[in-house]
Amino acid sequence: MTRAKDLHKKWMKNPKYKDEYEKLAPEFKLAGIIVEARTKAGLTQAQLAKRMKTTQSVIARLEGGRVHPSTETLERFAKATGSRLKIGFEFAGA
Repeated sequence: MTRAKDLHKKWMKNPKYKDEYEKLAPEFKLAGIIVEARTKAGLTQAQLAKRMKTTQSVIARLEGGRVHPSTETLERFAKATGSRLKIGFEFAGA
């Protein structure tokens, strides 16, 4: 059976795939951070949804990187996971 990780490695050799993947890198990174914060808090998607007064499917979309959450949503997420939201900017070459 072919693993997604192996396919990704193979496809990254294609310049067009690599460019498109790199354009989405910030979304993938945010999704990973969201999953990590939830798991560190010891919560299931359903438990987190209840704390945020939303649905499990909303949490799944956040974790899948298919949505661009508002600052308000990220603040609610932070509160529900017992974490603190920190937003910053990095300048090119810094």
